[in-house]
Amino acid sequence: MPEQNLTSDDRRTDRPSIGAPDAATPGRVAADRERLRTLIRDLAVVRGQVTLSSGAQADHYVDLRRITLHHEASPLVGRIMLDLLEREGLVPGIEAVGGLTLGADPVATAILHASAARAAAGDLPGDPLDAFVVRKSQKAHGLQRRIEGPDVTGRRVVAVEDTSTTGGSVLTATEALAEAGADIAAVAVIVHRSEASREAVEQAGFRYLHAYDISELEI
Repeated sequence: MPEQNLTSDDRRTDRPSIGAPDAATPGRVAADRERLRTLIRDLAVVRGQVTLSSGAQADHYVDLRRITLHHEASPLVGRIMLDLLEREGLVPGIEAVGGLTLGADPVATAILHASAARAAAGDLPGDPLDAFVVRKSQKAHGLQRRIEGPDVTGRRVVAVEDTSTTGGSVLTATEALAEAGADIAAVAVIVHRSEASREAVEQAGFRYLHAYDISELEI
């Protein structure tokens, strides 16, 4: 987690009308992608000395929860990540998305809502996607589930995360998914921050996908 008392560039930008999502035309996808990039750059980049969860030191921190929990950015996250999965040949095909709580949760639900909206509009190839949440440890009471949501056993899934430095969080999720009998098609993150994460994911045998590279944020 980052240290306290950091500052961010909370610049206000012109906000286009969001409205109901149009069909995923190339023009709409490009506009969504640029708008989300601008929001990430302006709202999520926190400047100051930080200690990352991996223990590494950095002079900035990309706090993507400021994006995935933002009223305008969250729908854009869903549409951009769904488009990524479609372009990479995973939609149609996969049935659910999710990852390790907490960072993955709003990413997965944004994709869920985007797929449901496109399905309702008749613009989604295949069925809408479910979401799931992977706990950091197995629940000790109730149903004692490690993975919450619709059952993933035997289903083709993508493990998602907002960003990753070492791949540790998302690989914890894939381990739990494998134990539950899921078929893991890929790992997908919003922002690719470190080659170490890509290497770790690929060494574990999974495809590594990202919507943006850290260089696109003009840090």
